[in-house]
Amino acid sequence: MSILRVENLSVAFGTKRVVQGVSFHVDAGETVAIVGESGSGKSVTALSCLRLLPATGGNPQGLIELAGQNVLRASPDALRGLRGGVAGMVFQEPMTSLNPLHSIGRQVAEAITLHRPLSGAALDAEVKAALARAGLAGMADRLRAYPHQLSGGQRQRVMIAAALANNPKLLIADEPTTALDVTIQAQILELLAQLKRELSMALLLITHDLTIVKRHADRVVVMKDGAVVEQGRVADVFAAPQHPYTRMLLATEPRGRPAPVAPDAPLVMEARDVRVSFPIRRGFLRRVVAHVNAVRGVSLALRAGETLGVVGESGSGKTTLGLALLRLEPSEGTIVLEGRAIQGLARNAMRPLRARMQVVFQDPYGSLSPRMTAGDIIGEGLAVHEPGMTSAARATRVAAALEEVGLPTDTAGRYPHEFSGGQRQRIAIARALVLTPRFLVLDEPTSALDVSVQAQVVELLRGLQAKHRLAYLFVSHDLRVVRAMAHRIMVMKDGQVVEEGEAEALTAHPQQPYTRGLMQAAFLE
Repeated sequence: MSILRVENLSVAFGTKRVVQGVSFHVDAGETVAIVGESGSGKSVTALSCLRLLPATGGNPQGLIELAGQNVLRASPDALRGLRGGVAGMVFQEPMTSLNPLHSIGRQVAEAITLHRPLSGAALDAEVKAALARAGLAGMADRLRAYPHQLSGGQRQRVMIAAALANNPKLLIADEPTTALDVTIQAQILELLAQLKRELSMALLLITHDLTIVKRHADRVVVMKDGAVVEQGRVADVFAAPQHPYTRMLLATEPRGRPAPVAPDAPLVMEARDVRVSFPIRRGFLRRVVAHVNAVRGVSLALRAGETLGVVGESGSGKTTLGLALLRLEPSEGTIVLEGRAIQGLARNAMRPLRARMQVVFQDPYGSLSPRMTAGDIIGEGLAVHEPGMTSAARATRVAAALEEVGLPTDTAGRYPHEFSGGQRQRIAIARALVLTPRFLVLDEPTSALDVSVQAQVVELLRGLQAKHRLAYLFVSHDLRVVRAMAHRIMVMKDGQVVEEGEAEALTAHPQQPYTRGLMQAAFLE
């Protein structure tokens, strides 16, 4: 029996039709995954199933039947009963989905009282039971905690607790693990699978991660440009995809290896016993009462043309280490760039060296000024480091940088919002490369991108490295991308290095239990 039936669904935003003729069903007890790249219509389809689209989304057309009720024709009272009572929903980013002004206990309680008239001790008991079922039994004493006081994995579990508080027949999970570390991803997905079995619940999973689909889904629906191009049992679709787009998605996982490092490659970046700590201040006078040791005695050496992948869970010190090497975070220890000790250099002394070391951040939209054109963004560093350069010469360098990252030169006059996510990341890379650096910190440069775009960016970065003999510090929690990018991998936990080695050897035969857990979560098929 189908819990959810969607037939010929169409959705338009103004005159732009973003979903066209979508049909699929979800049966009791099964997991159906909807996959596709950004803009394919996955999330719009999922939101339509509970009529959660914004007012500007127009009227979804077609048929959506949830537990035998017509969603598109349901009254407000009937719709309120369907949301949370029959179908729960977990969104991609819990920090924006949870109310920052309300405690987690209050938010789970609200999900319960919308459907059941409980209060007092009975309501508290239900809230604690819902949190315990979501793997947060230890939160029973922290019902007054606020979302910002929890980790990303804990916030996602609170979302799951609220969504499942009324034992719904269907859970819609829209990219529930995208922003999480690989080990937390595995825990959340295993939790969803366990709850699905215990509650005899159906699961509609929205994702762009085909590894998740292969492990957890029974059937898959592939969407492109708002339409379904293929659907069927996961085993059948993965073994013999019929549509070219499906074949492309299955073939675009980052693969291959970086070019070998030249035997005579010089050292570009060297660090010895780097330490970073942050003060904890309390009281009216904000006195320092303790320190958080974010990076504890890390040493490394990077040669020209070499990539060191730095992996670990959130809070392990990966990004802080990269910022310390760039002298963007105060640190102790020794940092040497191209043979010159830079630790302790004054700001004026550091300024000429900034062009030699650059950074590419995780979120290309957040790191690009929305008020500047692509050409101005790329050329800004030239104006700072080469102030005597003429406007014509600067425009030539900007055009060359655009071409090098695979963007047409006539896009220099466009603004960031006019580009796709992958194109924006190419602009960020061009901004770094235009200064001809020797050392780049790449901080999660592919985590916000679709798998097909990830593969393109990996190919681009490897090609640029081989051409310019760049040294990369590649920070990521995506071990599949790291394996395709890195010559060596450094595993960090609690600010310390727990294991380091050649990429192939470390991923195939990790020695430490923590590393084995990371690899199992990332590569177990």
